[in-house]
Order: sequence, then C-alpha cells, then structure tokens
Amino acid sequence: MSPDSAPGVVPKESGASLHWRALEGLYASAPINHKFRSSLEIFGEGLSRITFVVEPDCFHAAGAAHGTIYFKMLDDAAFYAANTLVTDRFLLTTSFNLHLSKPIKGGTIVAEGRWVSGRRRVLVAESRLVDEEGDEVGRGTGTFMRSRIALSGLPGYSGPQTAS
Repeated sequence: MSPDSAPGVVPKESGASLHWRALEGLYASAPINHKFRSSLEIFGEGLSRITFVVEPDCFHAAGAAHGTIYFKMLDDAAFYAANTLVTDRFLLTTSFNLHLSKPIKGGTIVAEGRWVSGRRRVLVAESRLVDEEGDEVGRGTGTFMRSRIALSGLPGYSGPQTAS
C-alpha cells in the first residue's frame, strides 16, 4: 500500500492537504511559537504531531517543566488535530482537561493530537505527550468551538480559499 492510499491520508495535491500545510504555516507564524523550539506536522485528517524541545528555561524551581508547558503542548496538538476538519474558521479552546503523569526533565517531547468527535460547532480532541524514552508523560482532552475568525485572514495561513 502506498503512503497516499493509507487510511486517513489524502494525496498531496488535495484541498485537505493544502489546508493542513496552511495550518502548519499558521502554527509557525504565531508569535507564541517563536518562544519554543517546536514544529507542527499534520499527517492526516484529525491527526497532528508537534515536536518540542523542552529546555531549562521552561523549568519550575524544582528542575522540571512547568505545567504551563504541558498545557501548551497538549492544547496545541489537540487544537490542530481538530482544526484539520474545519477549513474556513479558526477554532477556540473552550475547555481543556489535563493529566500530568511524569516530570519532564528536558529533551525532545512529542505531542500527538487526535480528533475524537464533532464536526459542526463543537469538536472534541485528545492529545498525549511522549518523552524521549517513549513514556507517556501527560494526556489531555479539549473541546474546541468555531470562532468568527476566518482562517484565510490570518497571517501565516495560506490554504485553499473557501466561502465563509
């Protein structure tokens, strides 16, 4: 089976793939993301992966990543997984629950996001964090609502133009 025929994978020239690349550009252009060594990859409908390098400048007084870093990674991965299904509007996080299961002492962390349900007004997505040893260090679930903000009007987003 070729990579383009795998379930959930759309050929590169499709509108969905253009939307995914545009979301990656949106992530890269967001001022907050210039503060972190991170990159977003969307590899299918409802799927995202963000790779973060967690460094000591993100640590609390006891020498591990502060909870804000967990939230940032988990929320972003779930958000972008959900926004793969919405091509015209920016989503907003309306709630997010997280579970921190292991201290992050630094290194490369992968945040994996997966859409769970909803396609119209409210979407649900989950995410998990995996450290360099392959251990899950955190997990989260969020709800995301369509905003009035058109994706096409946001700096960094250059995807397919759709009717609003």
